[in-house]
Order: sequence, then C-alpha cells, then structure tokens
Amino acid sequence: MASLTSRGTAYESFGSGERVIALVHGLGLNRHSWQWQVPALSRHFRVITFDLHGHGDSSVPRTPSLTVFSEQLAELLDHLGIAKASVFGFSLGGMIARRFAMDHADMLEALGILHSAHARDKAAHDAIQARVVQAAQDGPAATVEAALSRWFTDGFRLSHPDMMDEVRRWILANRKDVYAPIYQVLVDGVTELVAPSPPITAPTLVMTGEEDYGNSPAMSRAIAAEIAGSELVILPGLRHMALAEAPELFNAKLLAFLSRVQRV
Repeated sequence: MASLTSRGTAYESFGSGERVIALVHGLGLNRHSWQWQVPALSRHFRVITFDLHGHGDSSVPRTPSLTVFSEQLAELLDHLGIAKASVFGFSLGGMIARRFAMDHADMLEALGILHSAHARDKAAHDAIQARVVQAAQDGPAATVEAALSRWFTDGFRLSHPDMMDEVRRWILANRKDVYAPIYQVLVDGVTELVAPSPPITAPTLVMTGEEDYGNSPAMSRAIAAEIAGSELVILPGLRHMALAEAPELFNAKLLAFLSRVQRV
C-alpha cells in the first residue's frame, strides 16, 4: 500500500539501513515496474519507489518537465528525511535522474542511468515525435503494442503473456491528456542533458540492452563519455525492459556497481 506526500506523490519504502536507493520509473509505467529489483536491492539498502506525477497514484503535473520530476524526487526525499540517496532511473527516469544529478548534486551518492536516451538523429527524433502525435490523438492504446515489441525480445514476449498483460494494463491506465505531454518531455528533454552542466560527478553506471534500439548502446556510450569515471554496461541480446525480462542479470550488474562505489 502506497503512502502519499502532501504534494501528491505516491511512494513505498522497502528494507532498512542508512543507505538509500530511489528508483525512478519510465514513461507510462509506475512504481510497480521495479518489482523485479526491490527484493534483491532491499536486502542491502532501503529502497524507495514512487509514481511520477501523472502516473499511477500520484497527482497530475500542470506542465510536465524534467525539472518538475527532478523536484518531485527532491521533495520526496525531504519528506522522508533522507539527506542523500543513490538514484537509479529507467528510460524517462534516467533522464530525470540526470536532471536531478545536475540540480541536486549534494543529495546524490551514486547514479544509475538505465536504458535511457541521449541525442537523437533526425530519423530517430521524427519517429518518436510521430508516436507522441499518435498518442495525443488516440491515447496510449495507439502505441502500446508497438511498445511491447520494442521493449521485449520476440521469444520472451510470446512465452510470457501474463507479463505482457500486466505491462499493457499499466500503459493503458494512463490518461490521454496527461500521457502525451509527458511523452513530449521524453522527446524534448534530451537537449538539456547533452554535455551536462554542471558536470555530473557522482559515481555513475550507464546501462542498456544490446537490442534496445530507442535507447541504444551508442546513446549509452555517448552518455558515459560525458560523465568522467562512469561505468558502461551493455546487456547482450536484451531490449528495453531488461529489468523484467532478465532481472537476475540486471540486478547483478546494479549490485556489482554498488559494491564498487558503496559498502554492500
């Protein structure tokens, strides 16, 4: 059962200890998309999951932006009395995590940028912009099946219909008038993250799947090249939702990184 802050953020807390990890989900998803990570991480850390504004049980933002979501995370940590946390963000969450790292470096212990976008060429930009237009016209149902194809490998998608149904339900639960403007942040927000200023100095893991074409290995290499001392991991044979398709491998990479930069 989620708790709710005075500013309308729905959140849950798992595990205990002084070290905290805040997990930031992706577009159209919700805090439950970390269900495959929480058991492994909460054995060593206090883990905070929450719904971004406009998702799940959280309030709707007036005008969504990376800064709005970054401030949401800072306010949540303040609400919980947490001075510092490691922040791991997936997809849109990885963009928010970078914005947070620039805006609230004093609150950051370590950073995880997972399956997240960087500068796009014209073809990639036009393709994602077309999906935003489609979502604005017809709602999330217009893009959900194509998303599942991009997010999971073909064999896994066919052999795990229950998981596909769960992720589909998450996406379809989004309101059309809220979903499309937040989708636009996924398109436009990249420009403010290129060559981050001020520079990101926290220990950083950059990770994506070998077959995550929208958040490609080339993008992750570019992100890592802009963050001094960052670690880069490319997961072989996996697409966007590696956190659900291969959680043991995904979690092992997170914990290996944390064991190098923190005491696990």
